[in-house]
Amino acid sequence: MNIIIFGPPGAGKGTQAKHLVKKLESFQVSTGDMLREEIKKDTEIGKKIINNMNDGKFVDDDIVNSLLEKIIFDPLKINKLIFDGYPRTLNQAKNLESILSKSNQKIHFVFFLNVNKESIIKRIEKRKILEKRSDDDANTILKRYDTYMEVTRPVLDYYSKKQNFHEVDGSMEINDISQKIEEILKV
Repeated sequence: MNIIIFGPPGAGKGTQAKHLVKKLESFQVSTGDMLREEIKKDTEIGKKIINNMNDGKFVDDDIVNSLLEKIIFDPLKINKLIFDGYPRTLNQAKNLESILSKSNQKIHFVFFLNVNKESIIKRIEKRKILEKRSDDDANTILKRYDTYMEVTRPVLDYYSKKQNFHEVDGSMEINDISQKIEEILKV
């Protein structure tokens, strides 16, 4: 099954995606990881990405979409994808559905991890120390959160009308969130 997990930066998308990958023997599709890999390789795309991230902006859809297509069409990953933090815009949501449709796939479940700004700031400060992520500083966090809430609202509205949409309290403990998601998935 293909699953989308989305929510503000620091909501726990990656943590929940990693858990589901093990539980369901699936593949995590983290646009953040893909983008950081491009930065690490110091490619031209990577340089554009770092400029956007440092300004608190989202990376251009064309860049993200081209990286995603390679994964979605991988025969070993068909109907075994856990999308971590993607889509972030309505255009990305519609593009994802189009790409999946071309590969005879669909999204089976959408989970929105709803977390308030104060909880996000605490989590990202902790993550910055533990994971040593350069994109995690207080000003960038606030910009990314505000941008997320503004840009992603249409995506939330789009998915919340679908039967496969589930909002989960992302401020719960990690294990409680995992348990809630598993209950919904019936696994």
